[in-house]
Amino acid sequence: MTTGDAVNSTPKSKSQIAYHWIKARIDDGTFSPGYRLVFGQIAQELGVSTVPVREAVRRLEAEGLVTYEHNIGAQVAMVDESDYQHTMQTLALVEGYAAALAAPSLPGEVLDEAKGLNAQLTACLDNFEPSRFTALNRDFHRVLFGTCPNPQVLDLVNRGWNRLAGLRTSTFSFVPGRAHESVQEHQKILDLFDRSAPAGEIELAVREHRLTTLETFLAWRHP
Repeated sequence: MTTGDAVNSTPKSKSQIAYHWIKARIDDGTFSPGYRLVFGQIAQELGVSTVPVREAVRRLEAEGLVTYEHNIGAQVAMVDESDYQHTMQTLALVEGYAAALAAPSLPGEVLDEAKGLNAQLTACLDNFEPSRFTALNRDFHRVLFGTCPNPQVLDLVNRGWNRLAGLRTSTFSFVPGRAHESVQEHQKILDLFDRSAPAGEIELAVREHRLTTLETFLAWRHP
């Protein structure tokens, strides 16, 4: 057995188990920003007392992933609205351009893959799971811009998506109705690719799609 194996085989404490369990659900969007962490429910799910759950939440609070407010309790930390807005605005520009550059030489099998992903997204609408929808949505976009021939533009797009992942937000968690609109907008974008629409038309459609998601989020935050 290697040293690494020995470390990995070290039994985790109940507090560590609770920490990793909660953090995994924050990371994958199951526990979205603002989600209230009820110690008793989590403890019951894990088959432990509330003590290790409380210790795990304190650790997550120290890492900035959880906040604790009097009369509210522990909840997943909210999104930095300014950072999210700036990231989405930038991504709207660079992803739209990346898709426009990719369109003329997009292989048919790649377009078919994107259509398949949008079909899966459509199927998700009946039994909506925000975390699964968000993951499929990310895959859909990456398929379309992934063949962008300009590596620097592609790098900027990937940085934007990675930053969104770091912000741990999904508008679909807050406003499920946006998912229905998003699928329809995806189909319009796919139709543009199908008929070899002008690059500028594709760029604008992708940009507007991204900005509409941002507008939906802002409307939710400021009703």
